[in-house]
Amino acid sequence: MKYISLILRCFAFFWIFALSGSTLYSYVTSPRSSFFLQIKEAAVATGWYLPAFYAHVFGSSIILLAGFFQFTKIVYTNKPLHRALGKLYVFGVLFFAAPGAYIMTLFINRGTGVFISFLLQNTLWMVFTLAALLQVKGGNINGHIKMMNRSYALAFGAVTLRFYILMFKVFGNGVDFNNNYLIIAFLSWVPNLILVEILLRYRKPIQIN
Repeated sequence: MKYISLILRCFAFFWIFALSGSTLYSYVTSPRSSFFLQIKEAAVATGWYLPAFYAHVFGSSIILLAGFFQFTKIVYTNKPLHRALGKLYVFGVLFFAAPGAYIMTLFINRGTGVFISFLLQNTLWMVFTLAALLQVKGGNINGHIKMMNRSYALAFGAVTLRFYILMFKVFGNGVDFNNNYLIIAFLSWVPNLILVEILLRYRKPIQIN
């Protein structure tokens, strides 16, 4: 399990850095030239979509980086730093990334199945994040760790979504072929949660003296 965890961390860091870095750079330097925003002109015209989009995109980029380092030993053992990054993560999820995602979900035009997938993912993301906060405030460290792992698995869905879209475009028929986007929507976060549950099952609980 140790080597599996190391491989997953390296894979995660590469894609997090690539996604967050490219996202922050592209939307800061030339936001209006984004292909994604160009195909969302009708949604942008409502006045609701763009603020939600930026809250979600920038919030998620920061959250992904902050959350990743929370699981590293150098940060985890530094309580002030761990607490600060934890507050940044929770605040970012509950007040920026997740609310923004809810509004963006209303403008999805990929069908009911895709809408349900993103709505369910976002709701579970908020529930697990809030539960993690309540667990640590109640002194349940092991419960807090489990909930944060689940929360981050859903946050990482932003990375796996784009990874699968790339794979479908390179090795498949793209995202518009039949139900491909519906498959990708669920594939981006359900396996993440399953993998986390497997890892948590074999993880030794922290002994609190």
